[in-house]
Amino acid sequence: MTDNLESLYEYDEAVRNSAGTFCGVDEAGRGPLAGDVYAAAVILDPENPIEGLNDSKKLSEKKREALYEEIIEKAEDYCIAKATVEEIEKYNILEAAMLAMRRAVLGLDIKPELALIDGNKTPDVPCDARSVVKGDGTSASIAAASILAKVTRDRYMKELAKQYPQYGFERHKGYGTKLHCQAIIEYGPCPVHRPSFLKKLYAKK
Repeated sequence: MTDNLESLYEYDEAVRNSAGTFCGVDEAGRGPLAGDVYAAAVILDPENPIEGLNDSKKLSEKKREALYEEIIEKAEDYCIAKATVEEIEKYNILEAAMLAMRRAVLGLDIKPELALIDGNKTPDVPCDARSVVKGDGTSASIAAASILAKVTRDRYMKELAKQYPQYGFERHKGYGTKLHCQAIIEYGPCPVHRPSFLKKLYAKK
């Protein structure tokens, strides 16, 4: 086990000893101009550690994909959920991310006594909840959740790229890259774009 991985698991062990069964929770897709926001909740098996766990942003796509399969295989329980573009527009992105996280926790078969949430805000969940700033680099369980959420969302954006090939979703996953912004200006938005996120772009134009 690497030092970093050991520290992630040691953090989880301390939480488990004080709080009992807990899940790590993280989301993916708060920043993009298009697509749903995803979240995952994961209860890891402390007897079955997963080598290579880390903040999903620090891992290559290939590594994330491999870890995704291993997490699903080895976790005691997991759930992946989302909030739609319509919900993002109705509530705002922060509330939609909280909704996706709540759905992920509610979708677990094993009911945790605590949810460790990446970030500085906690969703409304039927158990204790604790926010952990930079949690995906602190807790193995949150790191696992970040990988499940990120890989699932990336796969979803690749599927959308087949429907809307002109935007290059498979390349930027909906983020506001130069390529993506140019495509929106050229072709206009499509049904999976978030209208409230495009206001600044149109203001610049």
